[in-house]
Amino acid sequence: MEDSLNKDKPEVRLRAFRAVDEPETCQLFIEGHTHVLTSIGVTKVTSSKNEWTKNPAAFVMIVESMDGKKVYGGARVHVAGGSEPLPIEQATGAMDKGIFDLVWKFAQHGTGELCGLWNSREIAGYGIGCIFLIRTAVAISYQIGIQSLFALCAPYTIPPGEAVGMELEPSIGIDGTFYYPKLDLVATTMVLKDVPTLSKAYEEDKAAIMKIRENLNITRVEVLRKKEITIHYDIKIPNLDKWDLQATIQQAKKTFLSYKIDERDVNIL
Repeated sequence: MEDSLNKDKPEVRLRAFRAVDEPETCQLFIEGHTHVLTSIGVTKVTSSKNEWTKNPAAFVMIVESMDGKKVYGGARVHVAGGSEPLPIEQATGAMDKGIFDLVWKFAQHGTGELCGLWNSREIAGYGIGCIFLIRTAVAISYQIGIQSLFALCAPYTIPPGEAVGMELEPSIGIDGTFYYPKLDLVATTMVLKDVPTLSKAYEEDKAAIMKIRENLNITRVEVLRKKEITIHYDIKIPNLDKWDLQATIQQAKKTFLSYKIDERDVNIL
C-alpha cells in the first residue's frame, strides 16, 4: 500500500462508477469525506445517512492511489429520479419549496447534481477538488446522458463552476444563496444548462472536458500554478448498459407529482 503521495511527481487515478456497483469503495469515499467535513466543523449534512450508496442513479468519482488502496478525494453526480431526492432538494427544500419546481423543470430532459466534492489535505494544492473533479463530473454527465447539472457551491467552488459553464440560479433562496450546511457558511445554487455543448464554459476548461469525453481512458499531466500532477482518467462507467435514463426521468415525474399532490393537501388544511 502506498503510504503517501509522491509530492515531487504525484500520480493518481481518477475513475468513475455507479455507487451500487462498488459498496466498499463507497465506504472509503464516506470515510474520507467525513474526515474533511469534521475538520472544518461540519458534523451534520443532509446526505449524512449515506443512502446514496444504494441509489441506482448515483455515480461516483474517486481520486485514488495507483494501487487502488488509498482514496485522496472524490465527488458524485446524482441524477434526478433516483431512490431519493437530489441532495440540493433535501438540503434546501425546507427553506424554499421552489427548488422542487426548479429541479423538475430541468429533470424532464434529464438533470443531475454535482455533490459530495472533497479532497484530502495530502493532495491539496494540485487542483483535484477545485478543478479536475468538477471537469470530470461534467464529462461523465454527458456519458450518463443528462442535459443539465446542478451544484450547491461553496464560495471557493463558484469560480471553477463558472469555468465549466455553470450559472447562478437566482430564483430560489436569497438570490440563489442559502446558509448551508451551517449558519456561518453560504452555499450558492448554480446550474450548467447545456452539458452537451458547454456554450458558456471557458475555452481551456471546455477543451479539457471535450478531450476527456472523447477518450474516457486517458492520461494527462495537469498543471495548476506551476504544480504538475499526472492523472490517469478511467471514467468509462462500467455496467452502463444497465442504466435507463428515460425510466429515471419517469420516476422523477412520479416523485414530483406526488409532492405537488401532498403540497395541495397541506394548503387545503
